[in-house]
Order: sequence, then structure tokens, then C-alpha cells
Amino acid sequence: MSDVSMPGSRRPRFLAVSLPKLSTDRIRRARMGRFWRSDARAEAGAEPAPLALYAPVGSAFHIAAICDRAETLGLLPGTGLAEAKARFLGLETLAAEPDADRRLLEAVADWCDRYTPLVALDPPAGLVLDISGCAHLFGGEKALMDDLLARLFHQGFRASAAIASHAGTALALVGHGDRPCVPAGAERAAVLALPVAALRLAPDLEAMLQRLGLKSIGALLSLPRAGLARRFGAGLLDRLDEAVGLAERPIGPRRPVPALLAERPLFEPISLIEDVERILFGLAGRLKIDLERRGEGARRLELSLFRVDGAVNRLMVGAARPVREPSRILRLFRERMKGLGEDFDAGFGYDLVKLAVHDTEAMAEVQTDLSGENDGDDAFAGLVDRLGARLGEAHVLRLKSEASHRPERVGSWRPAMAAAPAPWPAAAVGASGAPRPLRMLAVPEPVEASFEVPDGAPLKFRWRRALHVVRRAEGPERIAAEWWREADAATRDYYRVEDDAGRRFWLFREGRADPEIDPELQIPDGRPAWFMHGLFA
Repeated sequence: MSDVSMPGSRRPRFLAVSLPKLSTDRIRRARMGRFWRSDARAEAGAEPAPLALYAPVGSAFHIAAICDRAETLGLLPGTGLAEAKARFLGLETLAAEPDADRRLLEAVADWCDRYTPLVALDPPAGLVLDISGCAHLFGGEKALMDDLLARLFHQGFRASAAIASHAGTALALVGHGDRPCVPAGAERAAVLALPVAALRLAPDLEAMLQRLGLKSIGALLSLPRAGLARRFGAGLLDRLDEAVGLAERPIGPRRPVPALLAERPLFEPISLIEDVERILFGLAGRLKIDLERRGEGARRLELSLFRVDGAVNRLMVGAARPVREPSRILRLFRERMKGLGEDFDAGFGYDLVKLAVHDTEAMAEVQTDLSGENDGDDAFAGLVDRLGARLGEAHVLRLKSEASHRPERVGSWRPAMAAAPAPWPAAAVGASGAPRPLRMLAVPEPVEASFEVPDGAPLKFRWRRALHVVRRAEGPERIAAEWWREADAATRDYYRVEDDAGRRFWLFREGRADPEIDPELQIPDGRPAWFMHGLFA
């Protein structure tokens, strides 16, 4: 399999997967280990006891899920817990864990990314895969479905699947029949004989249809639509239209579709980091060709390592500037893997490696000298990339400029891997060219100040219980309120002052403080409010 470019105008095809014993399979997998082979029972040495999971329904406990053996004995979901224990001696019962089941379903969905990046959950125990344009990579739709079901079986899951041109049709067919693969245009004929339960209606509506003798989809389709809508509501017609392919049933993929994707299936699993890096370098070289053809570079890349036991390890890296050189991409992931340390667990090995480009940016060609050395900007960008890969993008930040009159709003922190910073507005250094302090307080702190004239600079002030006598002062620099944000906020007069110890501060006076606008700046008695906002070196 070679590179897969996303997406194109292809004939839609959907693969629905059902895991009817997901809850009990989770328990069996935890006990038997990761792999569930056909000879697992012989290795265990004894036939496992029938297993049932119970959940509270009202004031009593009822059976919520059963294993295959319990189903063979005649136990049905919905049976009371006490009745089940009395009727089936040796039955093992455990409390149901819906959260654990959902986590397992999400893990299976991650593993299904080996077939297509468009995988959606169908709770409580199903998946929908958009395999449009992907089946030929596996030898056809039937081969893809057989490979998926075989792998799930060896991982300890009982599963069934169906393929159709509409998601609603595939969801109706899954679990009914022997792995149906419905060609385009044959949706109506494929679902006529299905029971009404295939529509996944509300339990009370399904029971009502059963009492009326409407037990199949064909029986419903033979009735006038107007009468069905009046008697059972428009929701029934919507489900019927989705099942026969007259209406689209939207799915919500869990993960975004990458802009570019390269993958390498492996006949023998690998587990060494050196082998992973060698394959990663080759995949990056294949993606470089597509990136050059598009005149773009990668800003965010993801490495997906599919373990043979069904788990998926994912590594995401970002770049401060667009990249497409395989050596630089390899360095980013190498730093990321070093940051993981012992958390990088290959398990029994990887049998599939994928490299995806999620974000791209235009990248112009540049002329370099014969040495191939990067300029200072590229070297700095490489440093930011390595720090982000090693420490995590959330720990490498840069200031983001904002066009605001209020100094505390001019700059805010954001990940350094984000888009290139915009030029700082004039307000960042003051309209009069007055410098800003090196240390800005996130929230201005009140101070007690004395002054000679009401509009003059302070003579002395007390901040954090320490008294400072002003030796020199500059100002005021008047900064008006932003009326579109603070309708009644006061204008501020800023002063740069230096005390008798040579320490310099940035204070401002605000003549009015409204608690409804800014409760942090409230001063009692209506006196002119003085605040400390920053400190100079």
C-alpha cells in the first residue's frame, strides 16, 4: 500500500461493525490476555463459567449483557438478577461498567484507523467506517471486511459487519445475515426481509409494531406513508428512508481527515525505536514529494503505530515553521519519543506505521548556500520545535499581540507552534513612545498613595505593606477606556516613578471604580484609586 491522498470525489461506501458481546468480551480479554485464539479454552484447561453483567433498573438489578455460553443456556438480557442466579447454577455475575465499555469501543475505533481515517462510533457497541476509495488497498470490499473481522476475532471480539452505499443501510444490515455486501442500488431489496428491530426504534414503538403484526421492514414499506406518519410519527419514516437509501444518515468521524497520509504495512512486527525511525524517515520522504508538488510544508504531523495486539500509539508534533525535509521531521519525532521515555511501549510489536500531515502552510522555495546551513531564524524555529516535541507544546509559549489600549490586554500567551506572531501594535510601547515595564502584573494591585495636587504624581505610596518615597516621577500617560468593552470604565493616568532606593514602578490613577465593571479595582469611600501595574528593571 502506498500513499493515500485525502479526500476525493469517490462513490460512498460504508462498513458497519457490530460488537454485540463487547461488555463480556472486555472481561474475557482481561482474564485471558490480549490475544483470544481459537485454542484459548484448551490452554486455560477448563470451560469458562457463563458470564452475565447486571445493571440497576429502577429499584432492582437486571441482566444487561451476557456471554455466548450464557445465551446458549437460555439466559436473556432484562432478566432479574435474582431469577438468573436461581435458574442458572454456576452463573458468574458482575456489575456492568458502561464507561469501561465505551473506552474499549473507542480503542477499537482507533485501531480501525488502519483501514480508513473516517471512523465513527455507533454506541453502545458499534462502529461505522467510511471506506470510500479505500477497499482496493486491501483487495476489495469483501477482503477488507474479512480481514477486519478476522483480526477482531483474534483479539477476542465477537463481531459482525455489513457494507452498503448508505450508512443507514449498513447499520440495518449489520448483525442480520452472513456478512452482506450490498451493491449500489440494491438497498431496498436487501432490507425487505429484515425484522423491524433492524431500524433501531424506541422499545415502546418497536413493541407496538410487533403487536400489530408489522414484524418486517417490508411490511412497513407496503403501507401508505401518510398513514404511518400519522400513526407512528415522522421518525419512523426517517429510519425507513435511511435503511432503503432514500435519505443520508450522517456520521461523525472521531478524528479529522489528514491532508496527506503515508503508511507502511509490515509482514513481521517491529519493536525497536531504531526500526521505527527508519520507517518514519522513508514515509517522510514519500510525503515530501507531495508537499513539494503542492508548494506547502507540514505544520502538524502525527505518527500512528499500530500494535499487533490492537492498541495504537500516537505521537503528535508541531513545527514553528513549515517543514518537509525528512531529516527534520525525524528529529522532531525523535525528541518526542525521548520525552516519552519508558511510556513508549511497543508491546508485541508494530505491524503498521502511518505518518499523517494534519496542518499545512504555504512554503516558498529558498536558495541556500553550498554548506546547507540554515539562517538564524530557521535555527531558532528548530530550537522551538525540539523544545515543543520534548516538553510538550503547552509548555513552549510566545506572546500574542492584541490591538488594545489596556496594557494588560496587549499581550497574551499562546503555544509557540501556532501561526507566526503578528507585528506588535503601537499600543504595546505607548502612543508617546514611553517604554513598558519588563514585569507586568496580571491584575493591578491597589496601593495607598499621597500626592500634592489631585492630578499630580504621587509623593509616596505603600504597596504590599512597604512604604516607598518617590524621588523622581514621569507622566502622566493617559490611556482612555475601551468603550466597546467597558461602557463605564474610567480613564487611567500612568506614571513612571522611582523611589529613594532606585527602584522603578509603573503606577496609574483611576478616579472612579465601578464594581460591576471591574471588581478587582474597587476602592472604598470614592477616593482616587491608585494601582501598581508593573515593575521596571
